[in-house]
Order: sequence, then structure tokens, then C-alpha cells
Amino acid sequence: MVTNIQTQLLGRDVSFPVEESRFAYWLVVMRLIVGWWFLHAGLDKFLAWPFDASWFVGGAAAQTSLGPIVTLFSDGILLSFTNIMVPLGQTLIGLGLIVGALTRLAAFFGAFLMTFFYFINGETGGWAHGVITGDLLGLLIFAMIATLGAGACSVSTPTSRRCRSSETTRGCGTSSVNEETQHE
Repeated sequence: MVTNIQTQLLGRDVSFPVEESRFAYWLVVMRLIVGWWFLHAGLDKFLAWPFDASWFVGGAAAQTSLGPIVTLFSDGILLSFTNIMVPLGQTLIGLGLIVGALTRLAAFFGAFLMTFFYFINGETGGWAHGVITGDLLGLLIFAMIATLGAGACSVSTPTSRRCRSSETTRGCGTSSVNEETQHE
């Protein structure tokens, strides 16, 4: 079996074949790993409430390339908004990825947050040992999930396309993947 990935990349339709359905399950593994990572980060912030992002958006970020944008959120109502939205966003992104609901949207916002974390953490000393950091790898995994979709057995995939076990013994398909039989 060949899995034909059909997605959009930079506004253009892209299609490429991938061998076997293991790919769909690999996406689930990646989705669960980064989903747990973000769910755990968000819940940790809620359990240690009140969360205060002022040290990050006002202090650490001030001298970075994103400083002019991020420091707007360093006081007043925007800091209060940030203090609520960071833990709430991380928790919802994590839940969305683990359950497979609104997966691409969750992955997009995960990549959005990781972009800020990567540049701010990197420019404040995180790049002392190179620019390849955990933040960059997280950003790339979120981008992969946002591009390729949920993988096998997600809530956001219609049931008729998600699990076709009556038609085949392979179990679950994916929302962003079409399967075709290829004869060589």
C-alpha cells in the first residue's frame, strides 16, 4: 500500500506518496508526545497559580529581536491576558493534540508559541551551544502536525474515513491521507 499525502504548503496544493500505513500511526505518536508536553506545561502553570509571565515578556524578551512585540504585553491588561492565555493555551493545545480534535489548529498555535519561545530563549543565552534546541525541535514537530494532519484514529476525522475495519484489516486511516493500492 502507498499512502498519498495531500496537503497545502505555503498556499499550494502538495501531494506525495509514503509507503505503508505506519506513517499514520507515527503521526499519532508525535501528536501524543507533543500533546502531553504542552498539556503538562499548561497544567503545571495552573497548579502553581498565579502564573506570572512578566519575567519573560518584560524582562527576558526586552533585548531580543521580538522584544518590540513581546514587551507590549509586559504590563496592564495585556499582561493579565498573557498570564491567563499562556497556561490556558498550552492546556488546550495539549488536549487538542492528545484527543485529535482540531489538530491542525492546535498544532498551528503550538508552533506560534514555540516560535516566541525559540527566539526569546535562544537570544537570551539558549543558543550558547548552537541554534538547534528543544524549542526548535518542538516548533518543527508542531509544523509537521499542522501540515500533515492528525494521523490515525483522531476525533476530528470523520468515522467513515477514520476506521474502515469492516473493509480492511488495517484499522484506522487519516483525515489528510488517501490510501491507494499500487501494483509494481
